[in-house]
Amino acid sequence: MAIKYSRQREAIKEFLSGRKDHPTADTVYIGVRREFPNISLGTVYRNLTLLAQMGEIARINVGDGVEHFDPDTSLHYHFVCRDCGCVQDLGIENIVNINEMATEDFDGDINGSVTYFYGVCGKCKRRRDS
Repeated sequence: MAIKYSRQREAIKEFLSGRKDHPTADTVYIGVRREFPNISLGTVYRNLTLLAQMGEIARINVGDGVEHFDPDTSLHYHFVCRDCGCVQDLGIENIVNINEMATEDFDGDINGSVTYFYGVCGKCKRRRDS
């Protein structure tokens, strides 16, 4: 199925491009409104959902009640700060062997896993320490 070109969708992709902060739909909406003042939050949500379904962005649920969006669809891991709520990429090696480890004492099939790391980010740690 061919998807019709949309300038608004392209603006959303451009806004996300290269970002490492994993913005929410609200953040994307505020950012894209600079170029498209009449864009609705619903249009942003629909396009983010479509982009995620197409595999062009990743949708991340880290337990804070909102979805975050990541333009990097490669296998990588995320850190979530318990103080400020920021979501950051972690530069660690692939730990896909965790699925193999989990199957050792499990009689079913494991097809994947999601791993998030939680704690306090460097910015919040420095603020606490000062």
